[in-house]
Amino acid sequence: MASYENFAAVYDTFMDNVPYRDWAAFLTGRLREYGIHDGILLDLGCGTGSLTQILAEAGYDMIGVDASSDMLEIAAEKQEKTPGMAGRILYLLQDMREFELYGTVRAVISSCDSLNYLTAEEDLLQTFRLVNNYLDPGGIFLFDMNTVYACENLLADHTFAENREDCSFIWENYYDPESMLNEYDLTLFLRADAGTSGLTDDGARERVPDRSLWRRFTETHLERAYSLDQVKKLLERAGMEYIGAFDGYSSRPCTAQSERMLILAREQGKKV
Repeated sequence: MASYENFAAVYDTFMDNVPYRDWAAFLTGRLREYGIHDGILLDLGCGTGSLTQILAEAGYDMIGVDASSDMLEIAAEKQEKTPGMAGRILYLLQDMREFELYGTVRAVISSCDSLNYLTAEEDLLQTFRLVNNYLDPGGIFLFDMNTVYACENLLADHTFAENREDCSFIWENYYDPESMLNEYDLTLFLRADAGTSGLTDDGARERVPDRSLWRRFTETHLERAYSLDQVKKLLERAGMEYIGAFDGYSSRPCTAQSERMLILAREQGKKV
């Protein structure tokens, strides 16, 4: 699960088309349907904290958990630079398969297919059990996942590329329908931070950025596709109640052609 090292530095740049505020509005709408207007929420696989911070702005006390120190460093910097946000979010460097909290939370969310990175069914089950353990009685679990349809039809053996002013990427996918594993090799080209010596106007020598220098990095990411039936069974084995699944962040129900499924489950069994 060691990913998002070099990619972390440019993650927000390439994710600037993600409608985080729309996603947050949909999530808070569902939470409020279950009476969760405030209190502590956990963002599992929070990344650079974009969604975490929006939910904090909405009045929730946020905890963000992620296994990438590079991503969390950016999340912390983002928090400190936002007026009124400094210190409001607790970020924890933890593997979601082993995360530990100081107490229970009213809801757990997970976005951007973070749970697809759990490629072993037992790991996903263990994570569900931990979520159930740390939810308040009747607490809500809302999480999205890439679907089998998306892996088979949109990602499988396709290559994507994007070019920005200071960074570019090539994203090559390889999907195995038997194992339901999607491997993607990510090649990044980042404009180098190093500079060349030059003279300032007053004659002093300093480091002047050389805009012609680029650095190349590679990362390999591995995700697994799970069918909705598989996820339902694992939630039930973890002790949770499956409530329903949406077609992404919309009120439409999940279908066989959904590219992203947003699943709603609830803790059951704890005594109030």
